[in-house]
Amino acid sequence: MSTPVRQPLIPEQRHQEILRLLRREGVLSIRHLTDAMNVSHMTVRRDIAALEESGQVLSVQGGVRLADWSGQEPPRERESRAQLELPRKQAIASLAATFVEDDMVVFLDAGTTCQSVVPYLADRRDLTVVTNDFYVVTSLFAYPNVETIHTGGVVDASSGSSSGRLAAETVRDINLDLCFMSTGTWNMSRGVTTPSMDKVELKLAAMEAASNCYLLADSTKFGTFAKFRVTPLDKLDAVVTDNELPEEMQENIRELGVEVHIAQAG
Repeated sequence: MSTPVRQPLIPEQRHQEILRLLRREGVLSIRHLTDAMNVSHMTVRRDIAALEESGQVLSVQGGVRLADWSGQEPPRERESRAQLELPRKQAIASLAATFVEDDMVVFLDAGTTCQSVVPYLADRRDLTVVTNDFYVVTSLFAYPNVETIHTGGVVDASSGSSSGRLAAETVRDINLDLCFMSTGTWNMSRGVTTPSMDKVELKLAAMEAASNCYLLADSTKFGTFAKFRVTPLDKLDAVVTDNELPEEMQENIRELGVEVHIAQAG
């Protein structure tokens, strides 16, 4: 029996396929698209140019992203990020806090979203918070009912946090009930990523020490990726994000066996 010959796609079909793949991933490389559609590099470039002219996509270095999603990592300065997408962050933090029960030991990763969880922990009893974020530590000064453990480690003054092997070793010695992981970059194919190898080591240590690991990340960061991979999404227990993540993306994540909890932001 002969194998059917796959008919080449016409330009409109290729354009629709590119948009379908981008709606699933957020951002894709040229190489990924050439392999997926079995066409040349120049063909993909022409298709991207046509979609870009119609305002549906934007070219990025080595690839393409949907026009209505940010393809850049948010600013690193804490003050700038604290104001960026504030309603989303607060909505995600409020929802995440509902999973925290009395007597738990919880890891709060560095970042403004995890820091936003702190005020919602005020009524918990016998709670222990482990964190590498100095801003989280100082915020917890107002909550004497919460025992606070800082991980130590190499200090990053720009983010007000620490990481590296020393921090990771501290976390490995603690039995965590719940890890709230933060990220500035995440997508379907690459999972959770970070620009720093030291952060990878700490995040993995917290993930391994915890009974459950929840990613707290807003929709504006989806579809982006950084240099170092932390974990594929299917290794997470749940994702807490906001209602502007497209429903198709939510279902794609659920199909990996990961719970998706949607915070209503605005």
